[in-house]
Amino acid sequence: MSTITGRQHQPARPATVSPRRGPGVRAQAGHLGGAVLRRLRIARGIHEIALLATLWVFYSLSRLVAANDLVPARGRATDVLHLEKLAHLDIEAWLNHALAPVTEIAVPMSFWYATLHYLITPSVLAFVYFRHRSDYARARNAIVIGSAIGLVCYLLLPTAPPRLMPGSGYLDALSRTASFGWWGGDASAPAGLGHITNELAAMPSLHVGWAVWVAWAMWRYAGVAGRALCCAYVAGTCLVVIATGNHWVLDAVAGALVIVAGIAISGRLAGRRLRPAPSSA
Repeated sequence: MSTITGRQHQPARPATVSPRRGPGVRAQAGHLGGAVLRRLRIARGIHEIALLATLWVFYSLSRLVAANDLVPARGRATDVLHLEKLAHLDIEAWLNHALAPVTEIAVPMSFWYATLHYLITPSVLAFVYFRHRSDYARARNAIVIGSAIGLVCYLLLPTAPPRLMPGSGYLDALSRTASFGWWGGDASAPAGLGHITNELAAMPSLHVGWAVWVAWAMWRYAGVAGRALCCAYVAGTCLVVIATGNHWVLDAVAGALVIVAGIAISGRLAGRRLRPAPSSA
């Protein structure tokens, strides 16, 4: 006890030394954490590839069971053309006859039609997955839902493209330029695989739909030049699908609409996931 304050002294506590991790331990932990993250990303990537591949297989198989009766399909195409004439949108014959006979124009258009949607669409999907992961689920759902709507249209309302209309004089640009590329005379299928494609899948045009999806998916990340390129890709695809004799103008409009529907539905789904659960009182 202190003779000055009258307080009793507390016994001194032994000093404790907190263990510190050396730089080697911290580096090893960081390395292990990075390896785990890489494995998780690879696993998620494989899962996404498997999911999209499965959807593509079902998409291709369902095209095989679609009706292939040309008579009703041509009847629907006639109705489409009649609506276009009423709205003064029937530019297919003029555009096809102006561009398809010119080899220097027809060959690039055929490459565009047969190739770009196979390259650009998955490339944009991969870009969003690796660079903007938080936006990926909605982007993937948008194109899957929109494509599914288009597929239902193919099954329920098979419609002939202009190049299959009798006595119309439409030129089949891809068939005329098949010797320049890997495609055959059946839509954009590789040479020799025309029997596994649905040639009556004109309405809607998913070539245009996927181009609209690409523009939407990239819009928020692109600058002025990038957005101009997105618009040019959509406009160029619309021009190509019509000028090659593969789609009507209203096919292009319908293709854009089904993807817009997919974007809207995917947005609603994303909003539901982000909405907080109601608290139980």
